[in-house]
Amino acid sequence: MARFVLKLILCLLIALGTGFGYLALRSGDAFYSFYEWVSPARFQQYDQLILSVATEHQLDPMLVKAVVWRESRFDRQKYGTAGERGLMQVSQKAANEWAHEHKIDNFNVEQLFDPKTNLEAGSWYLRRALDHWQNESEPLPFALAEYNAGASRAQRWGGADGITTSEFLGNIDFPITRKYVQSILDRYAFYKRRGRM
Repeated sequence: MARFVLKLILCLLIALGTGFGYLALRSGDAFYSFYEWVSPARFQQYDQLILSVATEHQLDPMLVKAVVWRESRFDRQKYGTAGERGLMQVSQKAANEWAHEHKIDNFNVEQLFDPKTNLEAGSWYLRRALDHWQNESEPLPFALAEYNAGASRAQRWGGADGITTSEFLGNIDFPITRKYVQSILDRYAFYKRRGRM
């Protein structure tokens, strides 16, 4: 009887593993899906806050989560090599512009480690970049390049009006920025494909 129970448990574990494997492969990113199942709290802990802030800034929450994933892998204490901070890796310059625009007195850059403050500043900056490129047929790649490398560089890569997205991506002479833009577009497509953040 013990042998039968052991075989039954083994068969159930194999079936469960196969099912999870199938779903992970079908998701389009098996590793991400696996890590999300192993540590759902890490991958979903900011979802409600992202939803709230993204809606406030008229952004798709799946886009904001894709930026958070790329920038910090959901680590609110992340400190970037150029001093960027928090979930969306907001620079001090961008944060100061956000604080000035919203008339926030006594803003301290260390406040960017607070998830809500960081998402507010980062989403505001992303919305501003999208608005800047709204005349492009696909403004998102342009806005993401601006978010990553700054407005002046994105403007240089964008050149004259009417440039195609593929031409723009080809003009980006920072391979890291080109990869950055593509990784967020891919993660955003992944979230949209599965229908949830």
